[in-house]
Amino acid sequence: MIIPNVRTGELLIREVNETRVPYGMLAIWFLGQVSVIVKGGDTVVYIDPYLANSPYRRFEPPLRPEEAANADCVLITHDHIDHLDPDTIPKMAELGNDTVYVAPGYCLDSLAEFGVPPEKRVHAKTGEWREVKELRYKPIPSAHEELEYDPALDHRFVGYILQLNGVTFYHAGDTTIYPGMIEAVKAEQVDCALLPINGRDPFRLARNIVGNMNFREAAEFAAATGIDTVIPAHYDMFAGNGEHPGYFVDYLYENHPTQKSHVPARFERYVYVSGRALK
Repeated sequence: MIIPNVRTGELLIREVNETRVPYGMLAIWFLGQVSVIVKGGDTVVYIDPYLANSPYRRFEPPLRPEEAANADCVLITHDHIDHLDPDTIPKMAELGNDTVYVAPGYCLDSLAEFGVPPEKRVHAKTGEWREVKELRYKPIPSAHEELEYDPALDHRFVGYILQLNGVTFYHAGDTTIYPGMIEAVKAEQVDCALLPINGRDPFRLARNIVGNMNFREAAEFAAATGIDTVIPAHYDMFAGNGEHPGYFVDYLYENHPTQKSHVPARFERYVYVSGRALK
């Protein structure tokens, strides 16, 4: 059984709590897979927190779920366990703080089972802007590998456009590229984005491993949508469903040499700086 490094968790939470970034900047901590912590101003957002103490992980989680008491908002992209983690969300919910949980309709029953009270469960309806403290967010559909829609539940898979501290950040969740997606994201004038790069193939699909963009598609998507800085993700957690982020960087270098990107070290604090921060 993998045991998280307690000291690492304490230091990470302290770093998040003590980090202050000026207007036009975001602090982003990459926790692995597509799990991130985002902070702007005093608002702390966890997206798809996957902190399970699982033997299937390639590396141990950086903190325990019960240490994540600083979350103002938790955004969930879909109902797969490495995104809506049945080991993480119940322990975060037990903390009894004011954390708001936003998730697709397909996830709301699970949130209830995990102990999230009804007043803290928010349906992530695509195309609607909503606010939590200083955060504005809009869910947009994702196709993992296809769009799945129910009139009552809305889209099963979503990504999020975040507006926080003067920065527009896009977390794509798990997705392939579908008709109209490029235009929808381009219209948001995204500053920084997190995109999956692990790809898909019939062999993984036969093992019920649903796929995403590959590194070429993610690179072309970033360039086509005008994203300022792109962060690759979903490549490092599970054996047999990963990718080398260096391929992504090499492809950008050869085909889109002016496209900015950043490959974060595990658990590092990356500070994105927009042009608005320098005015």
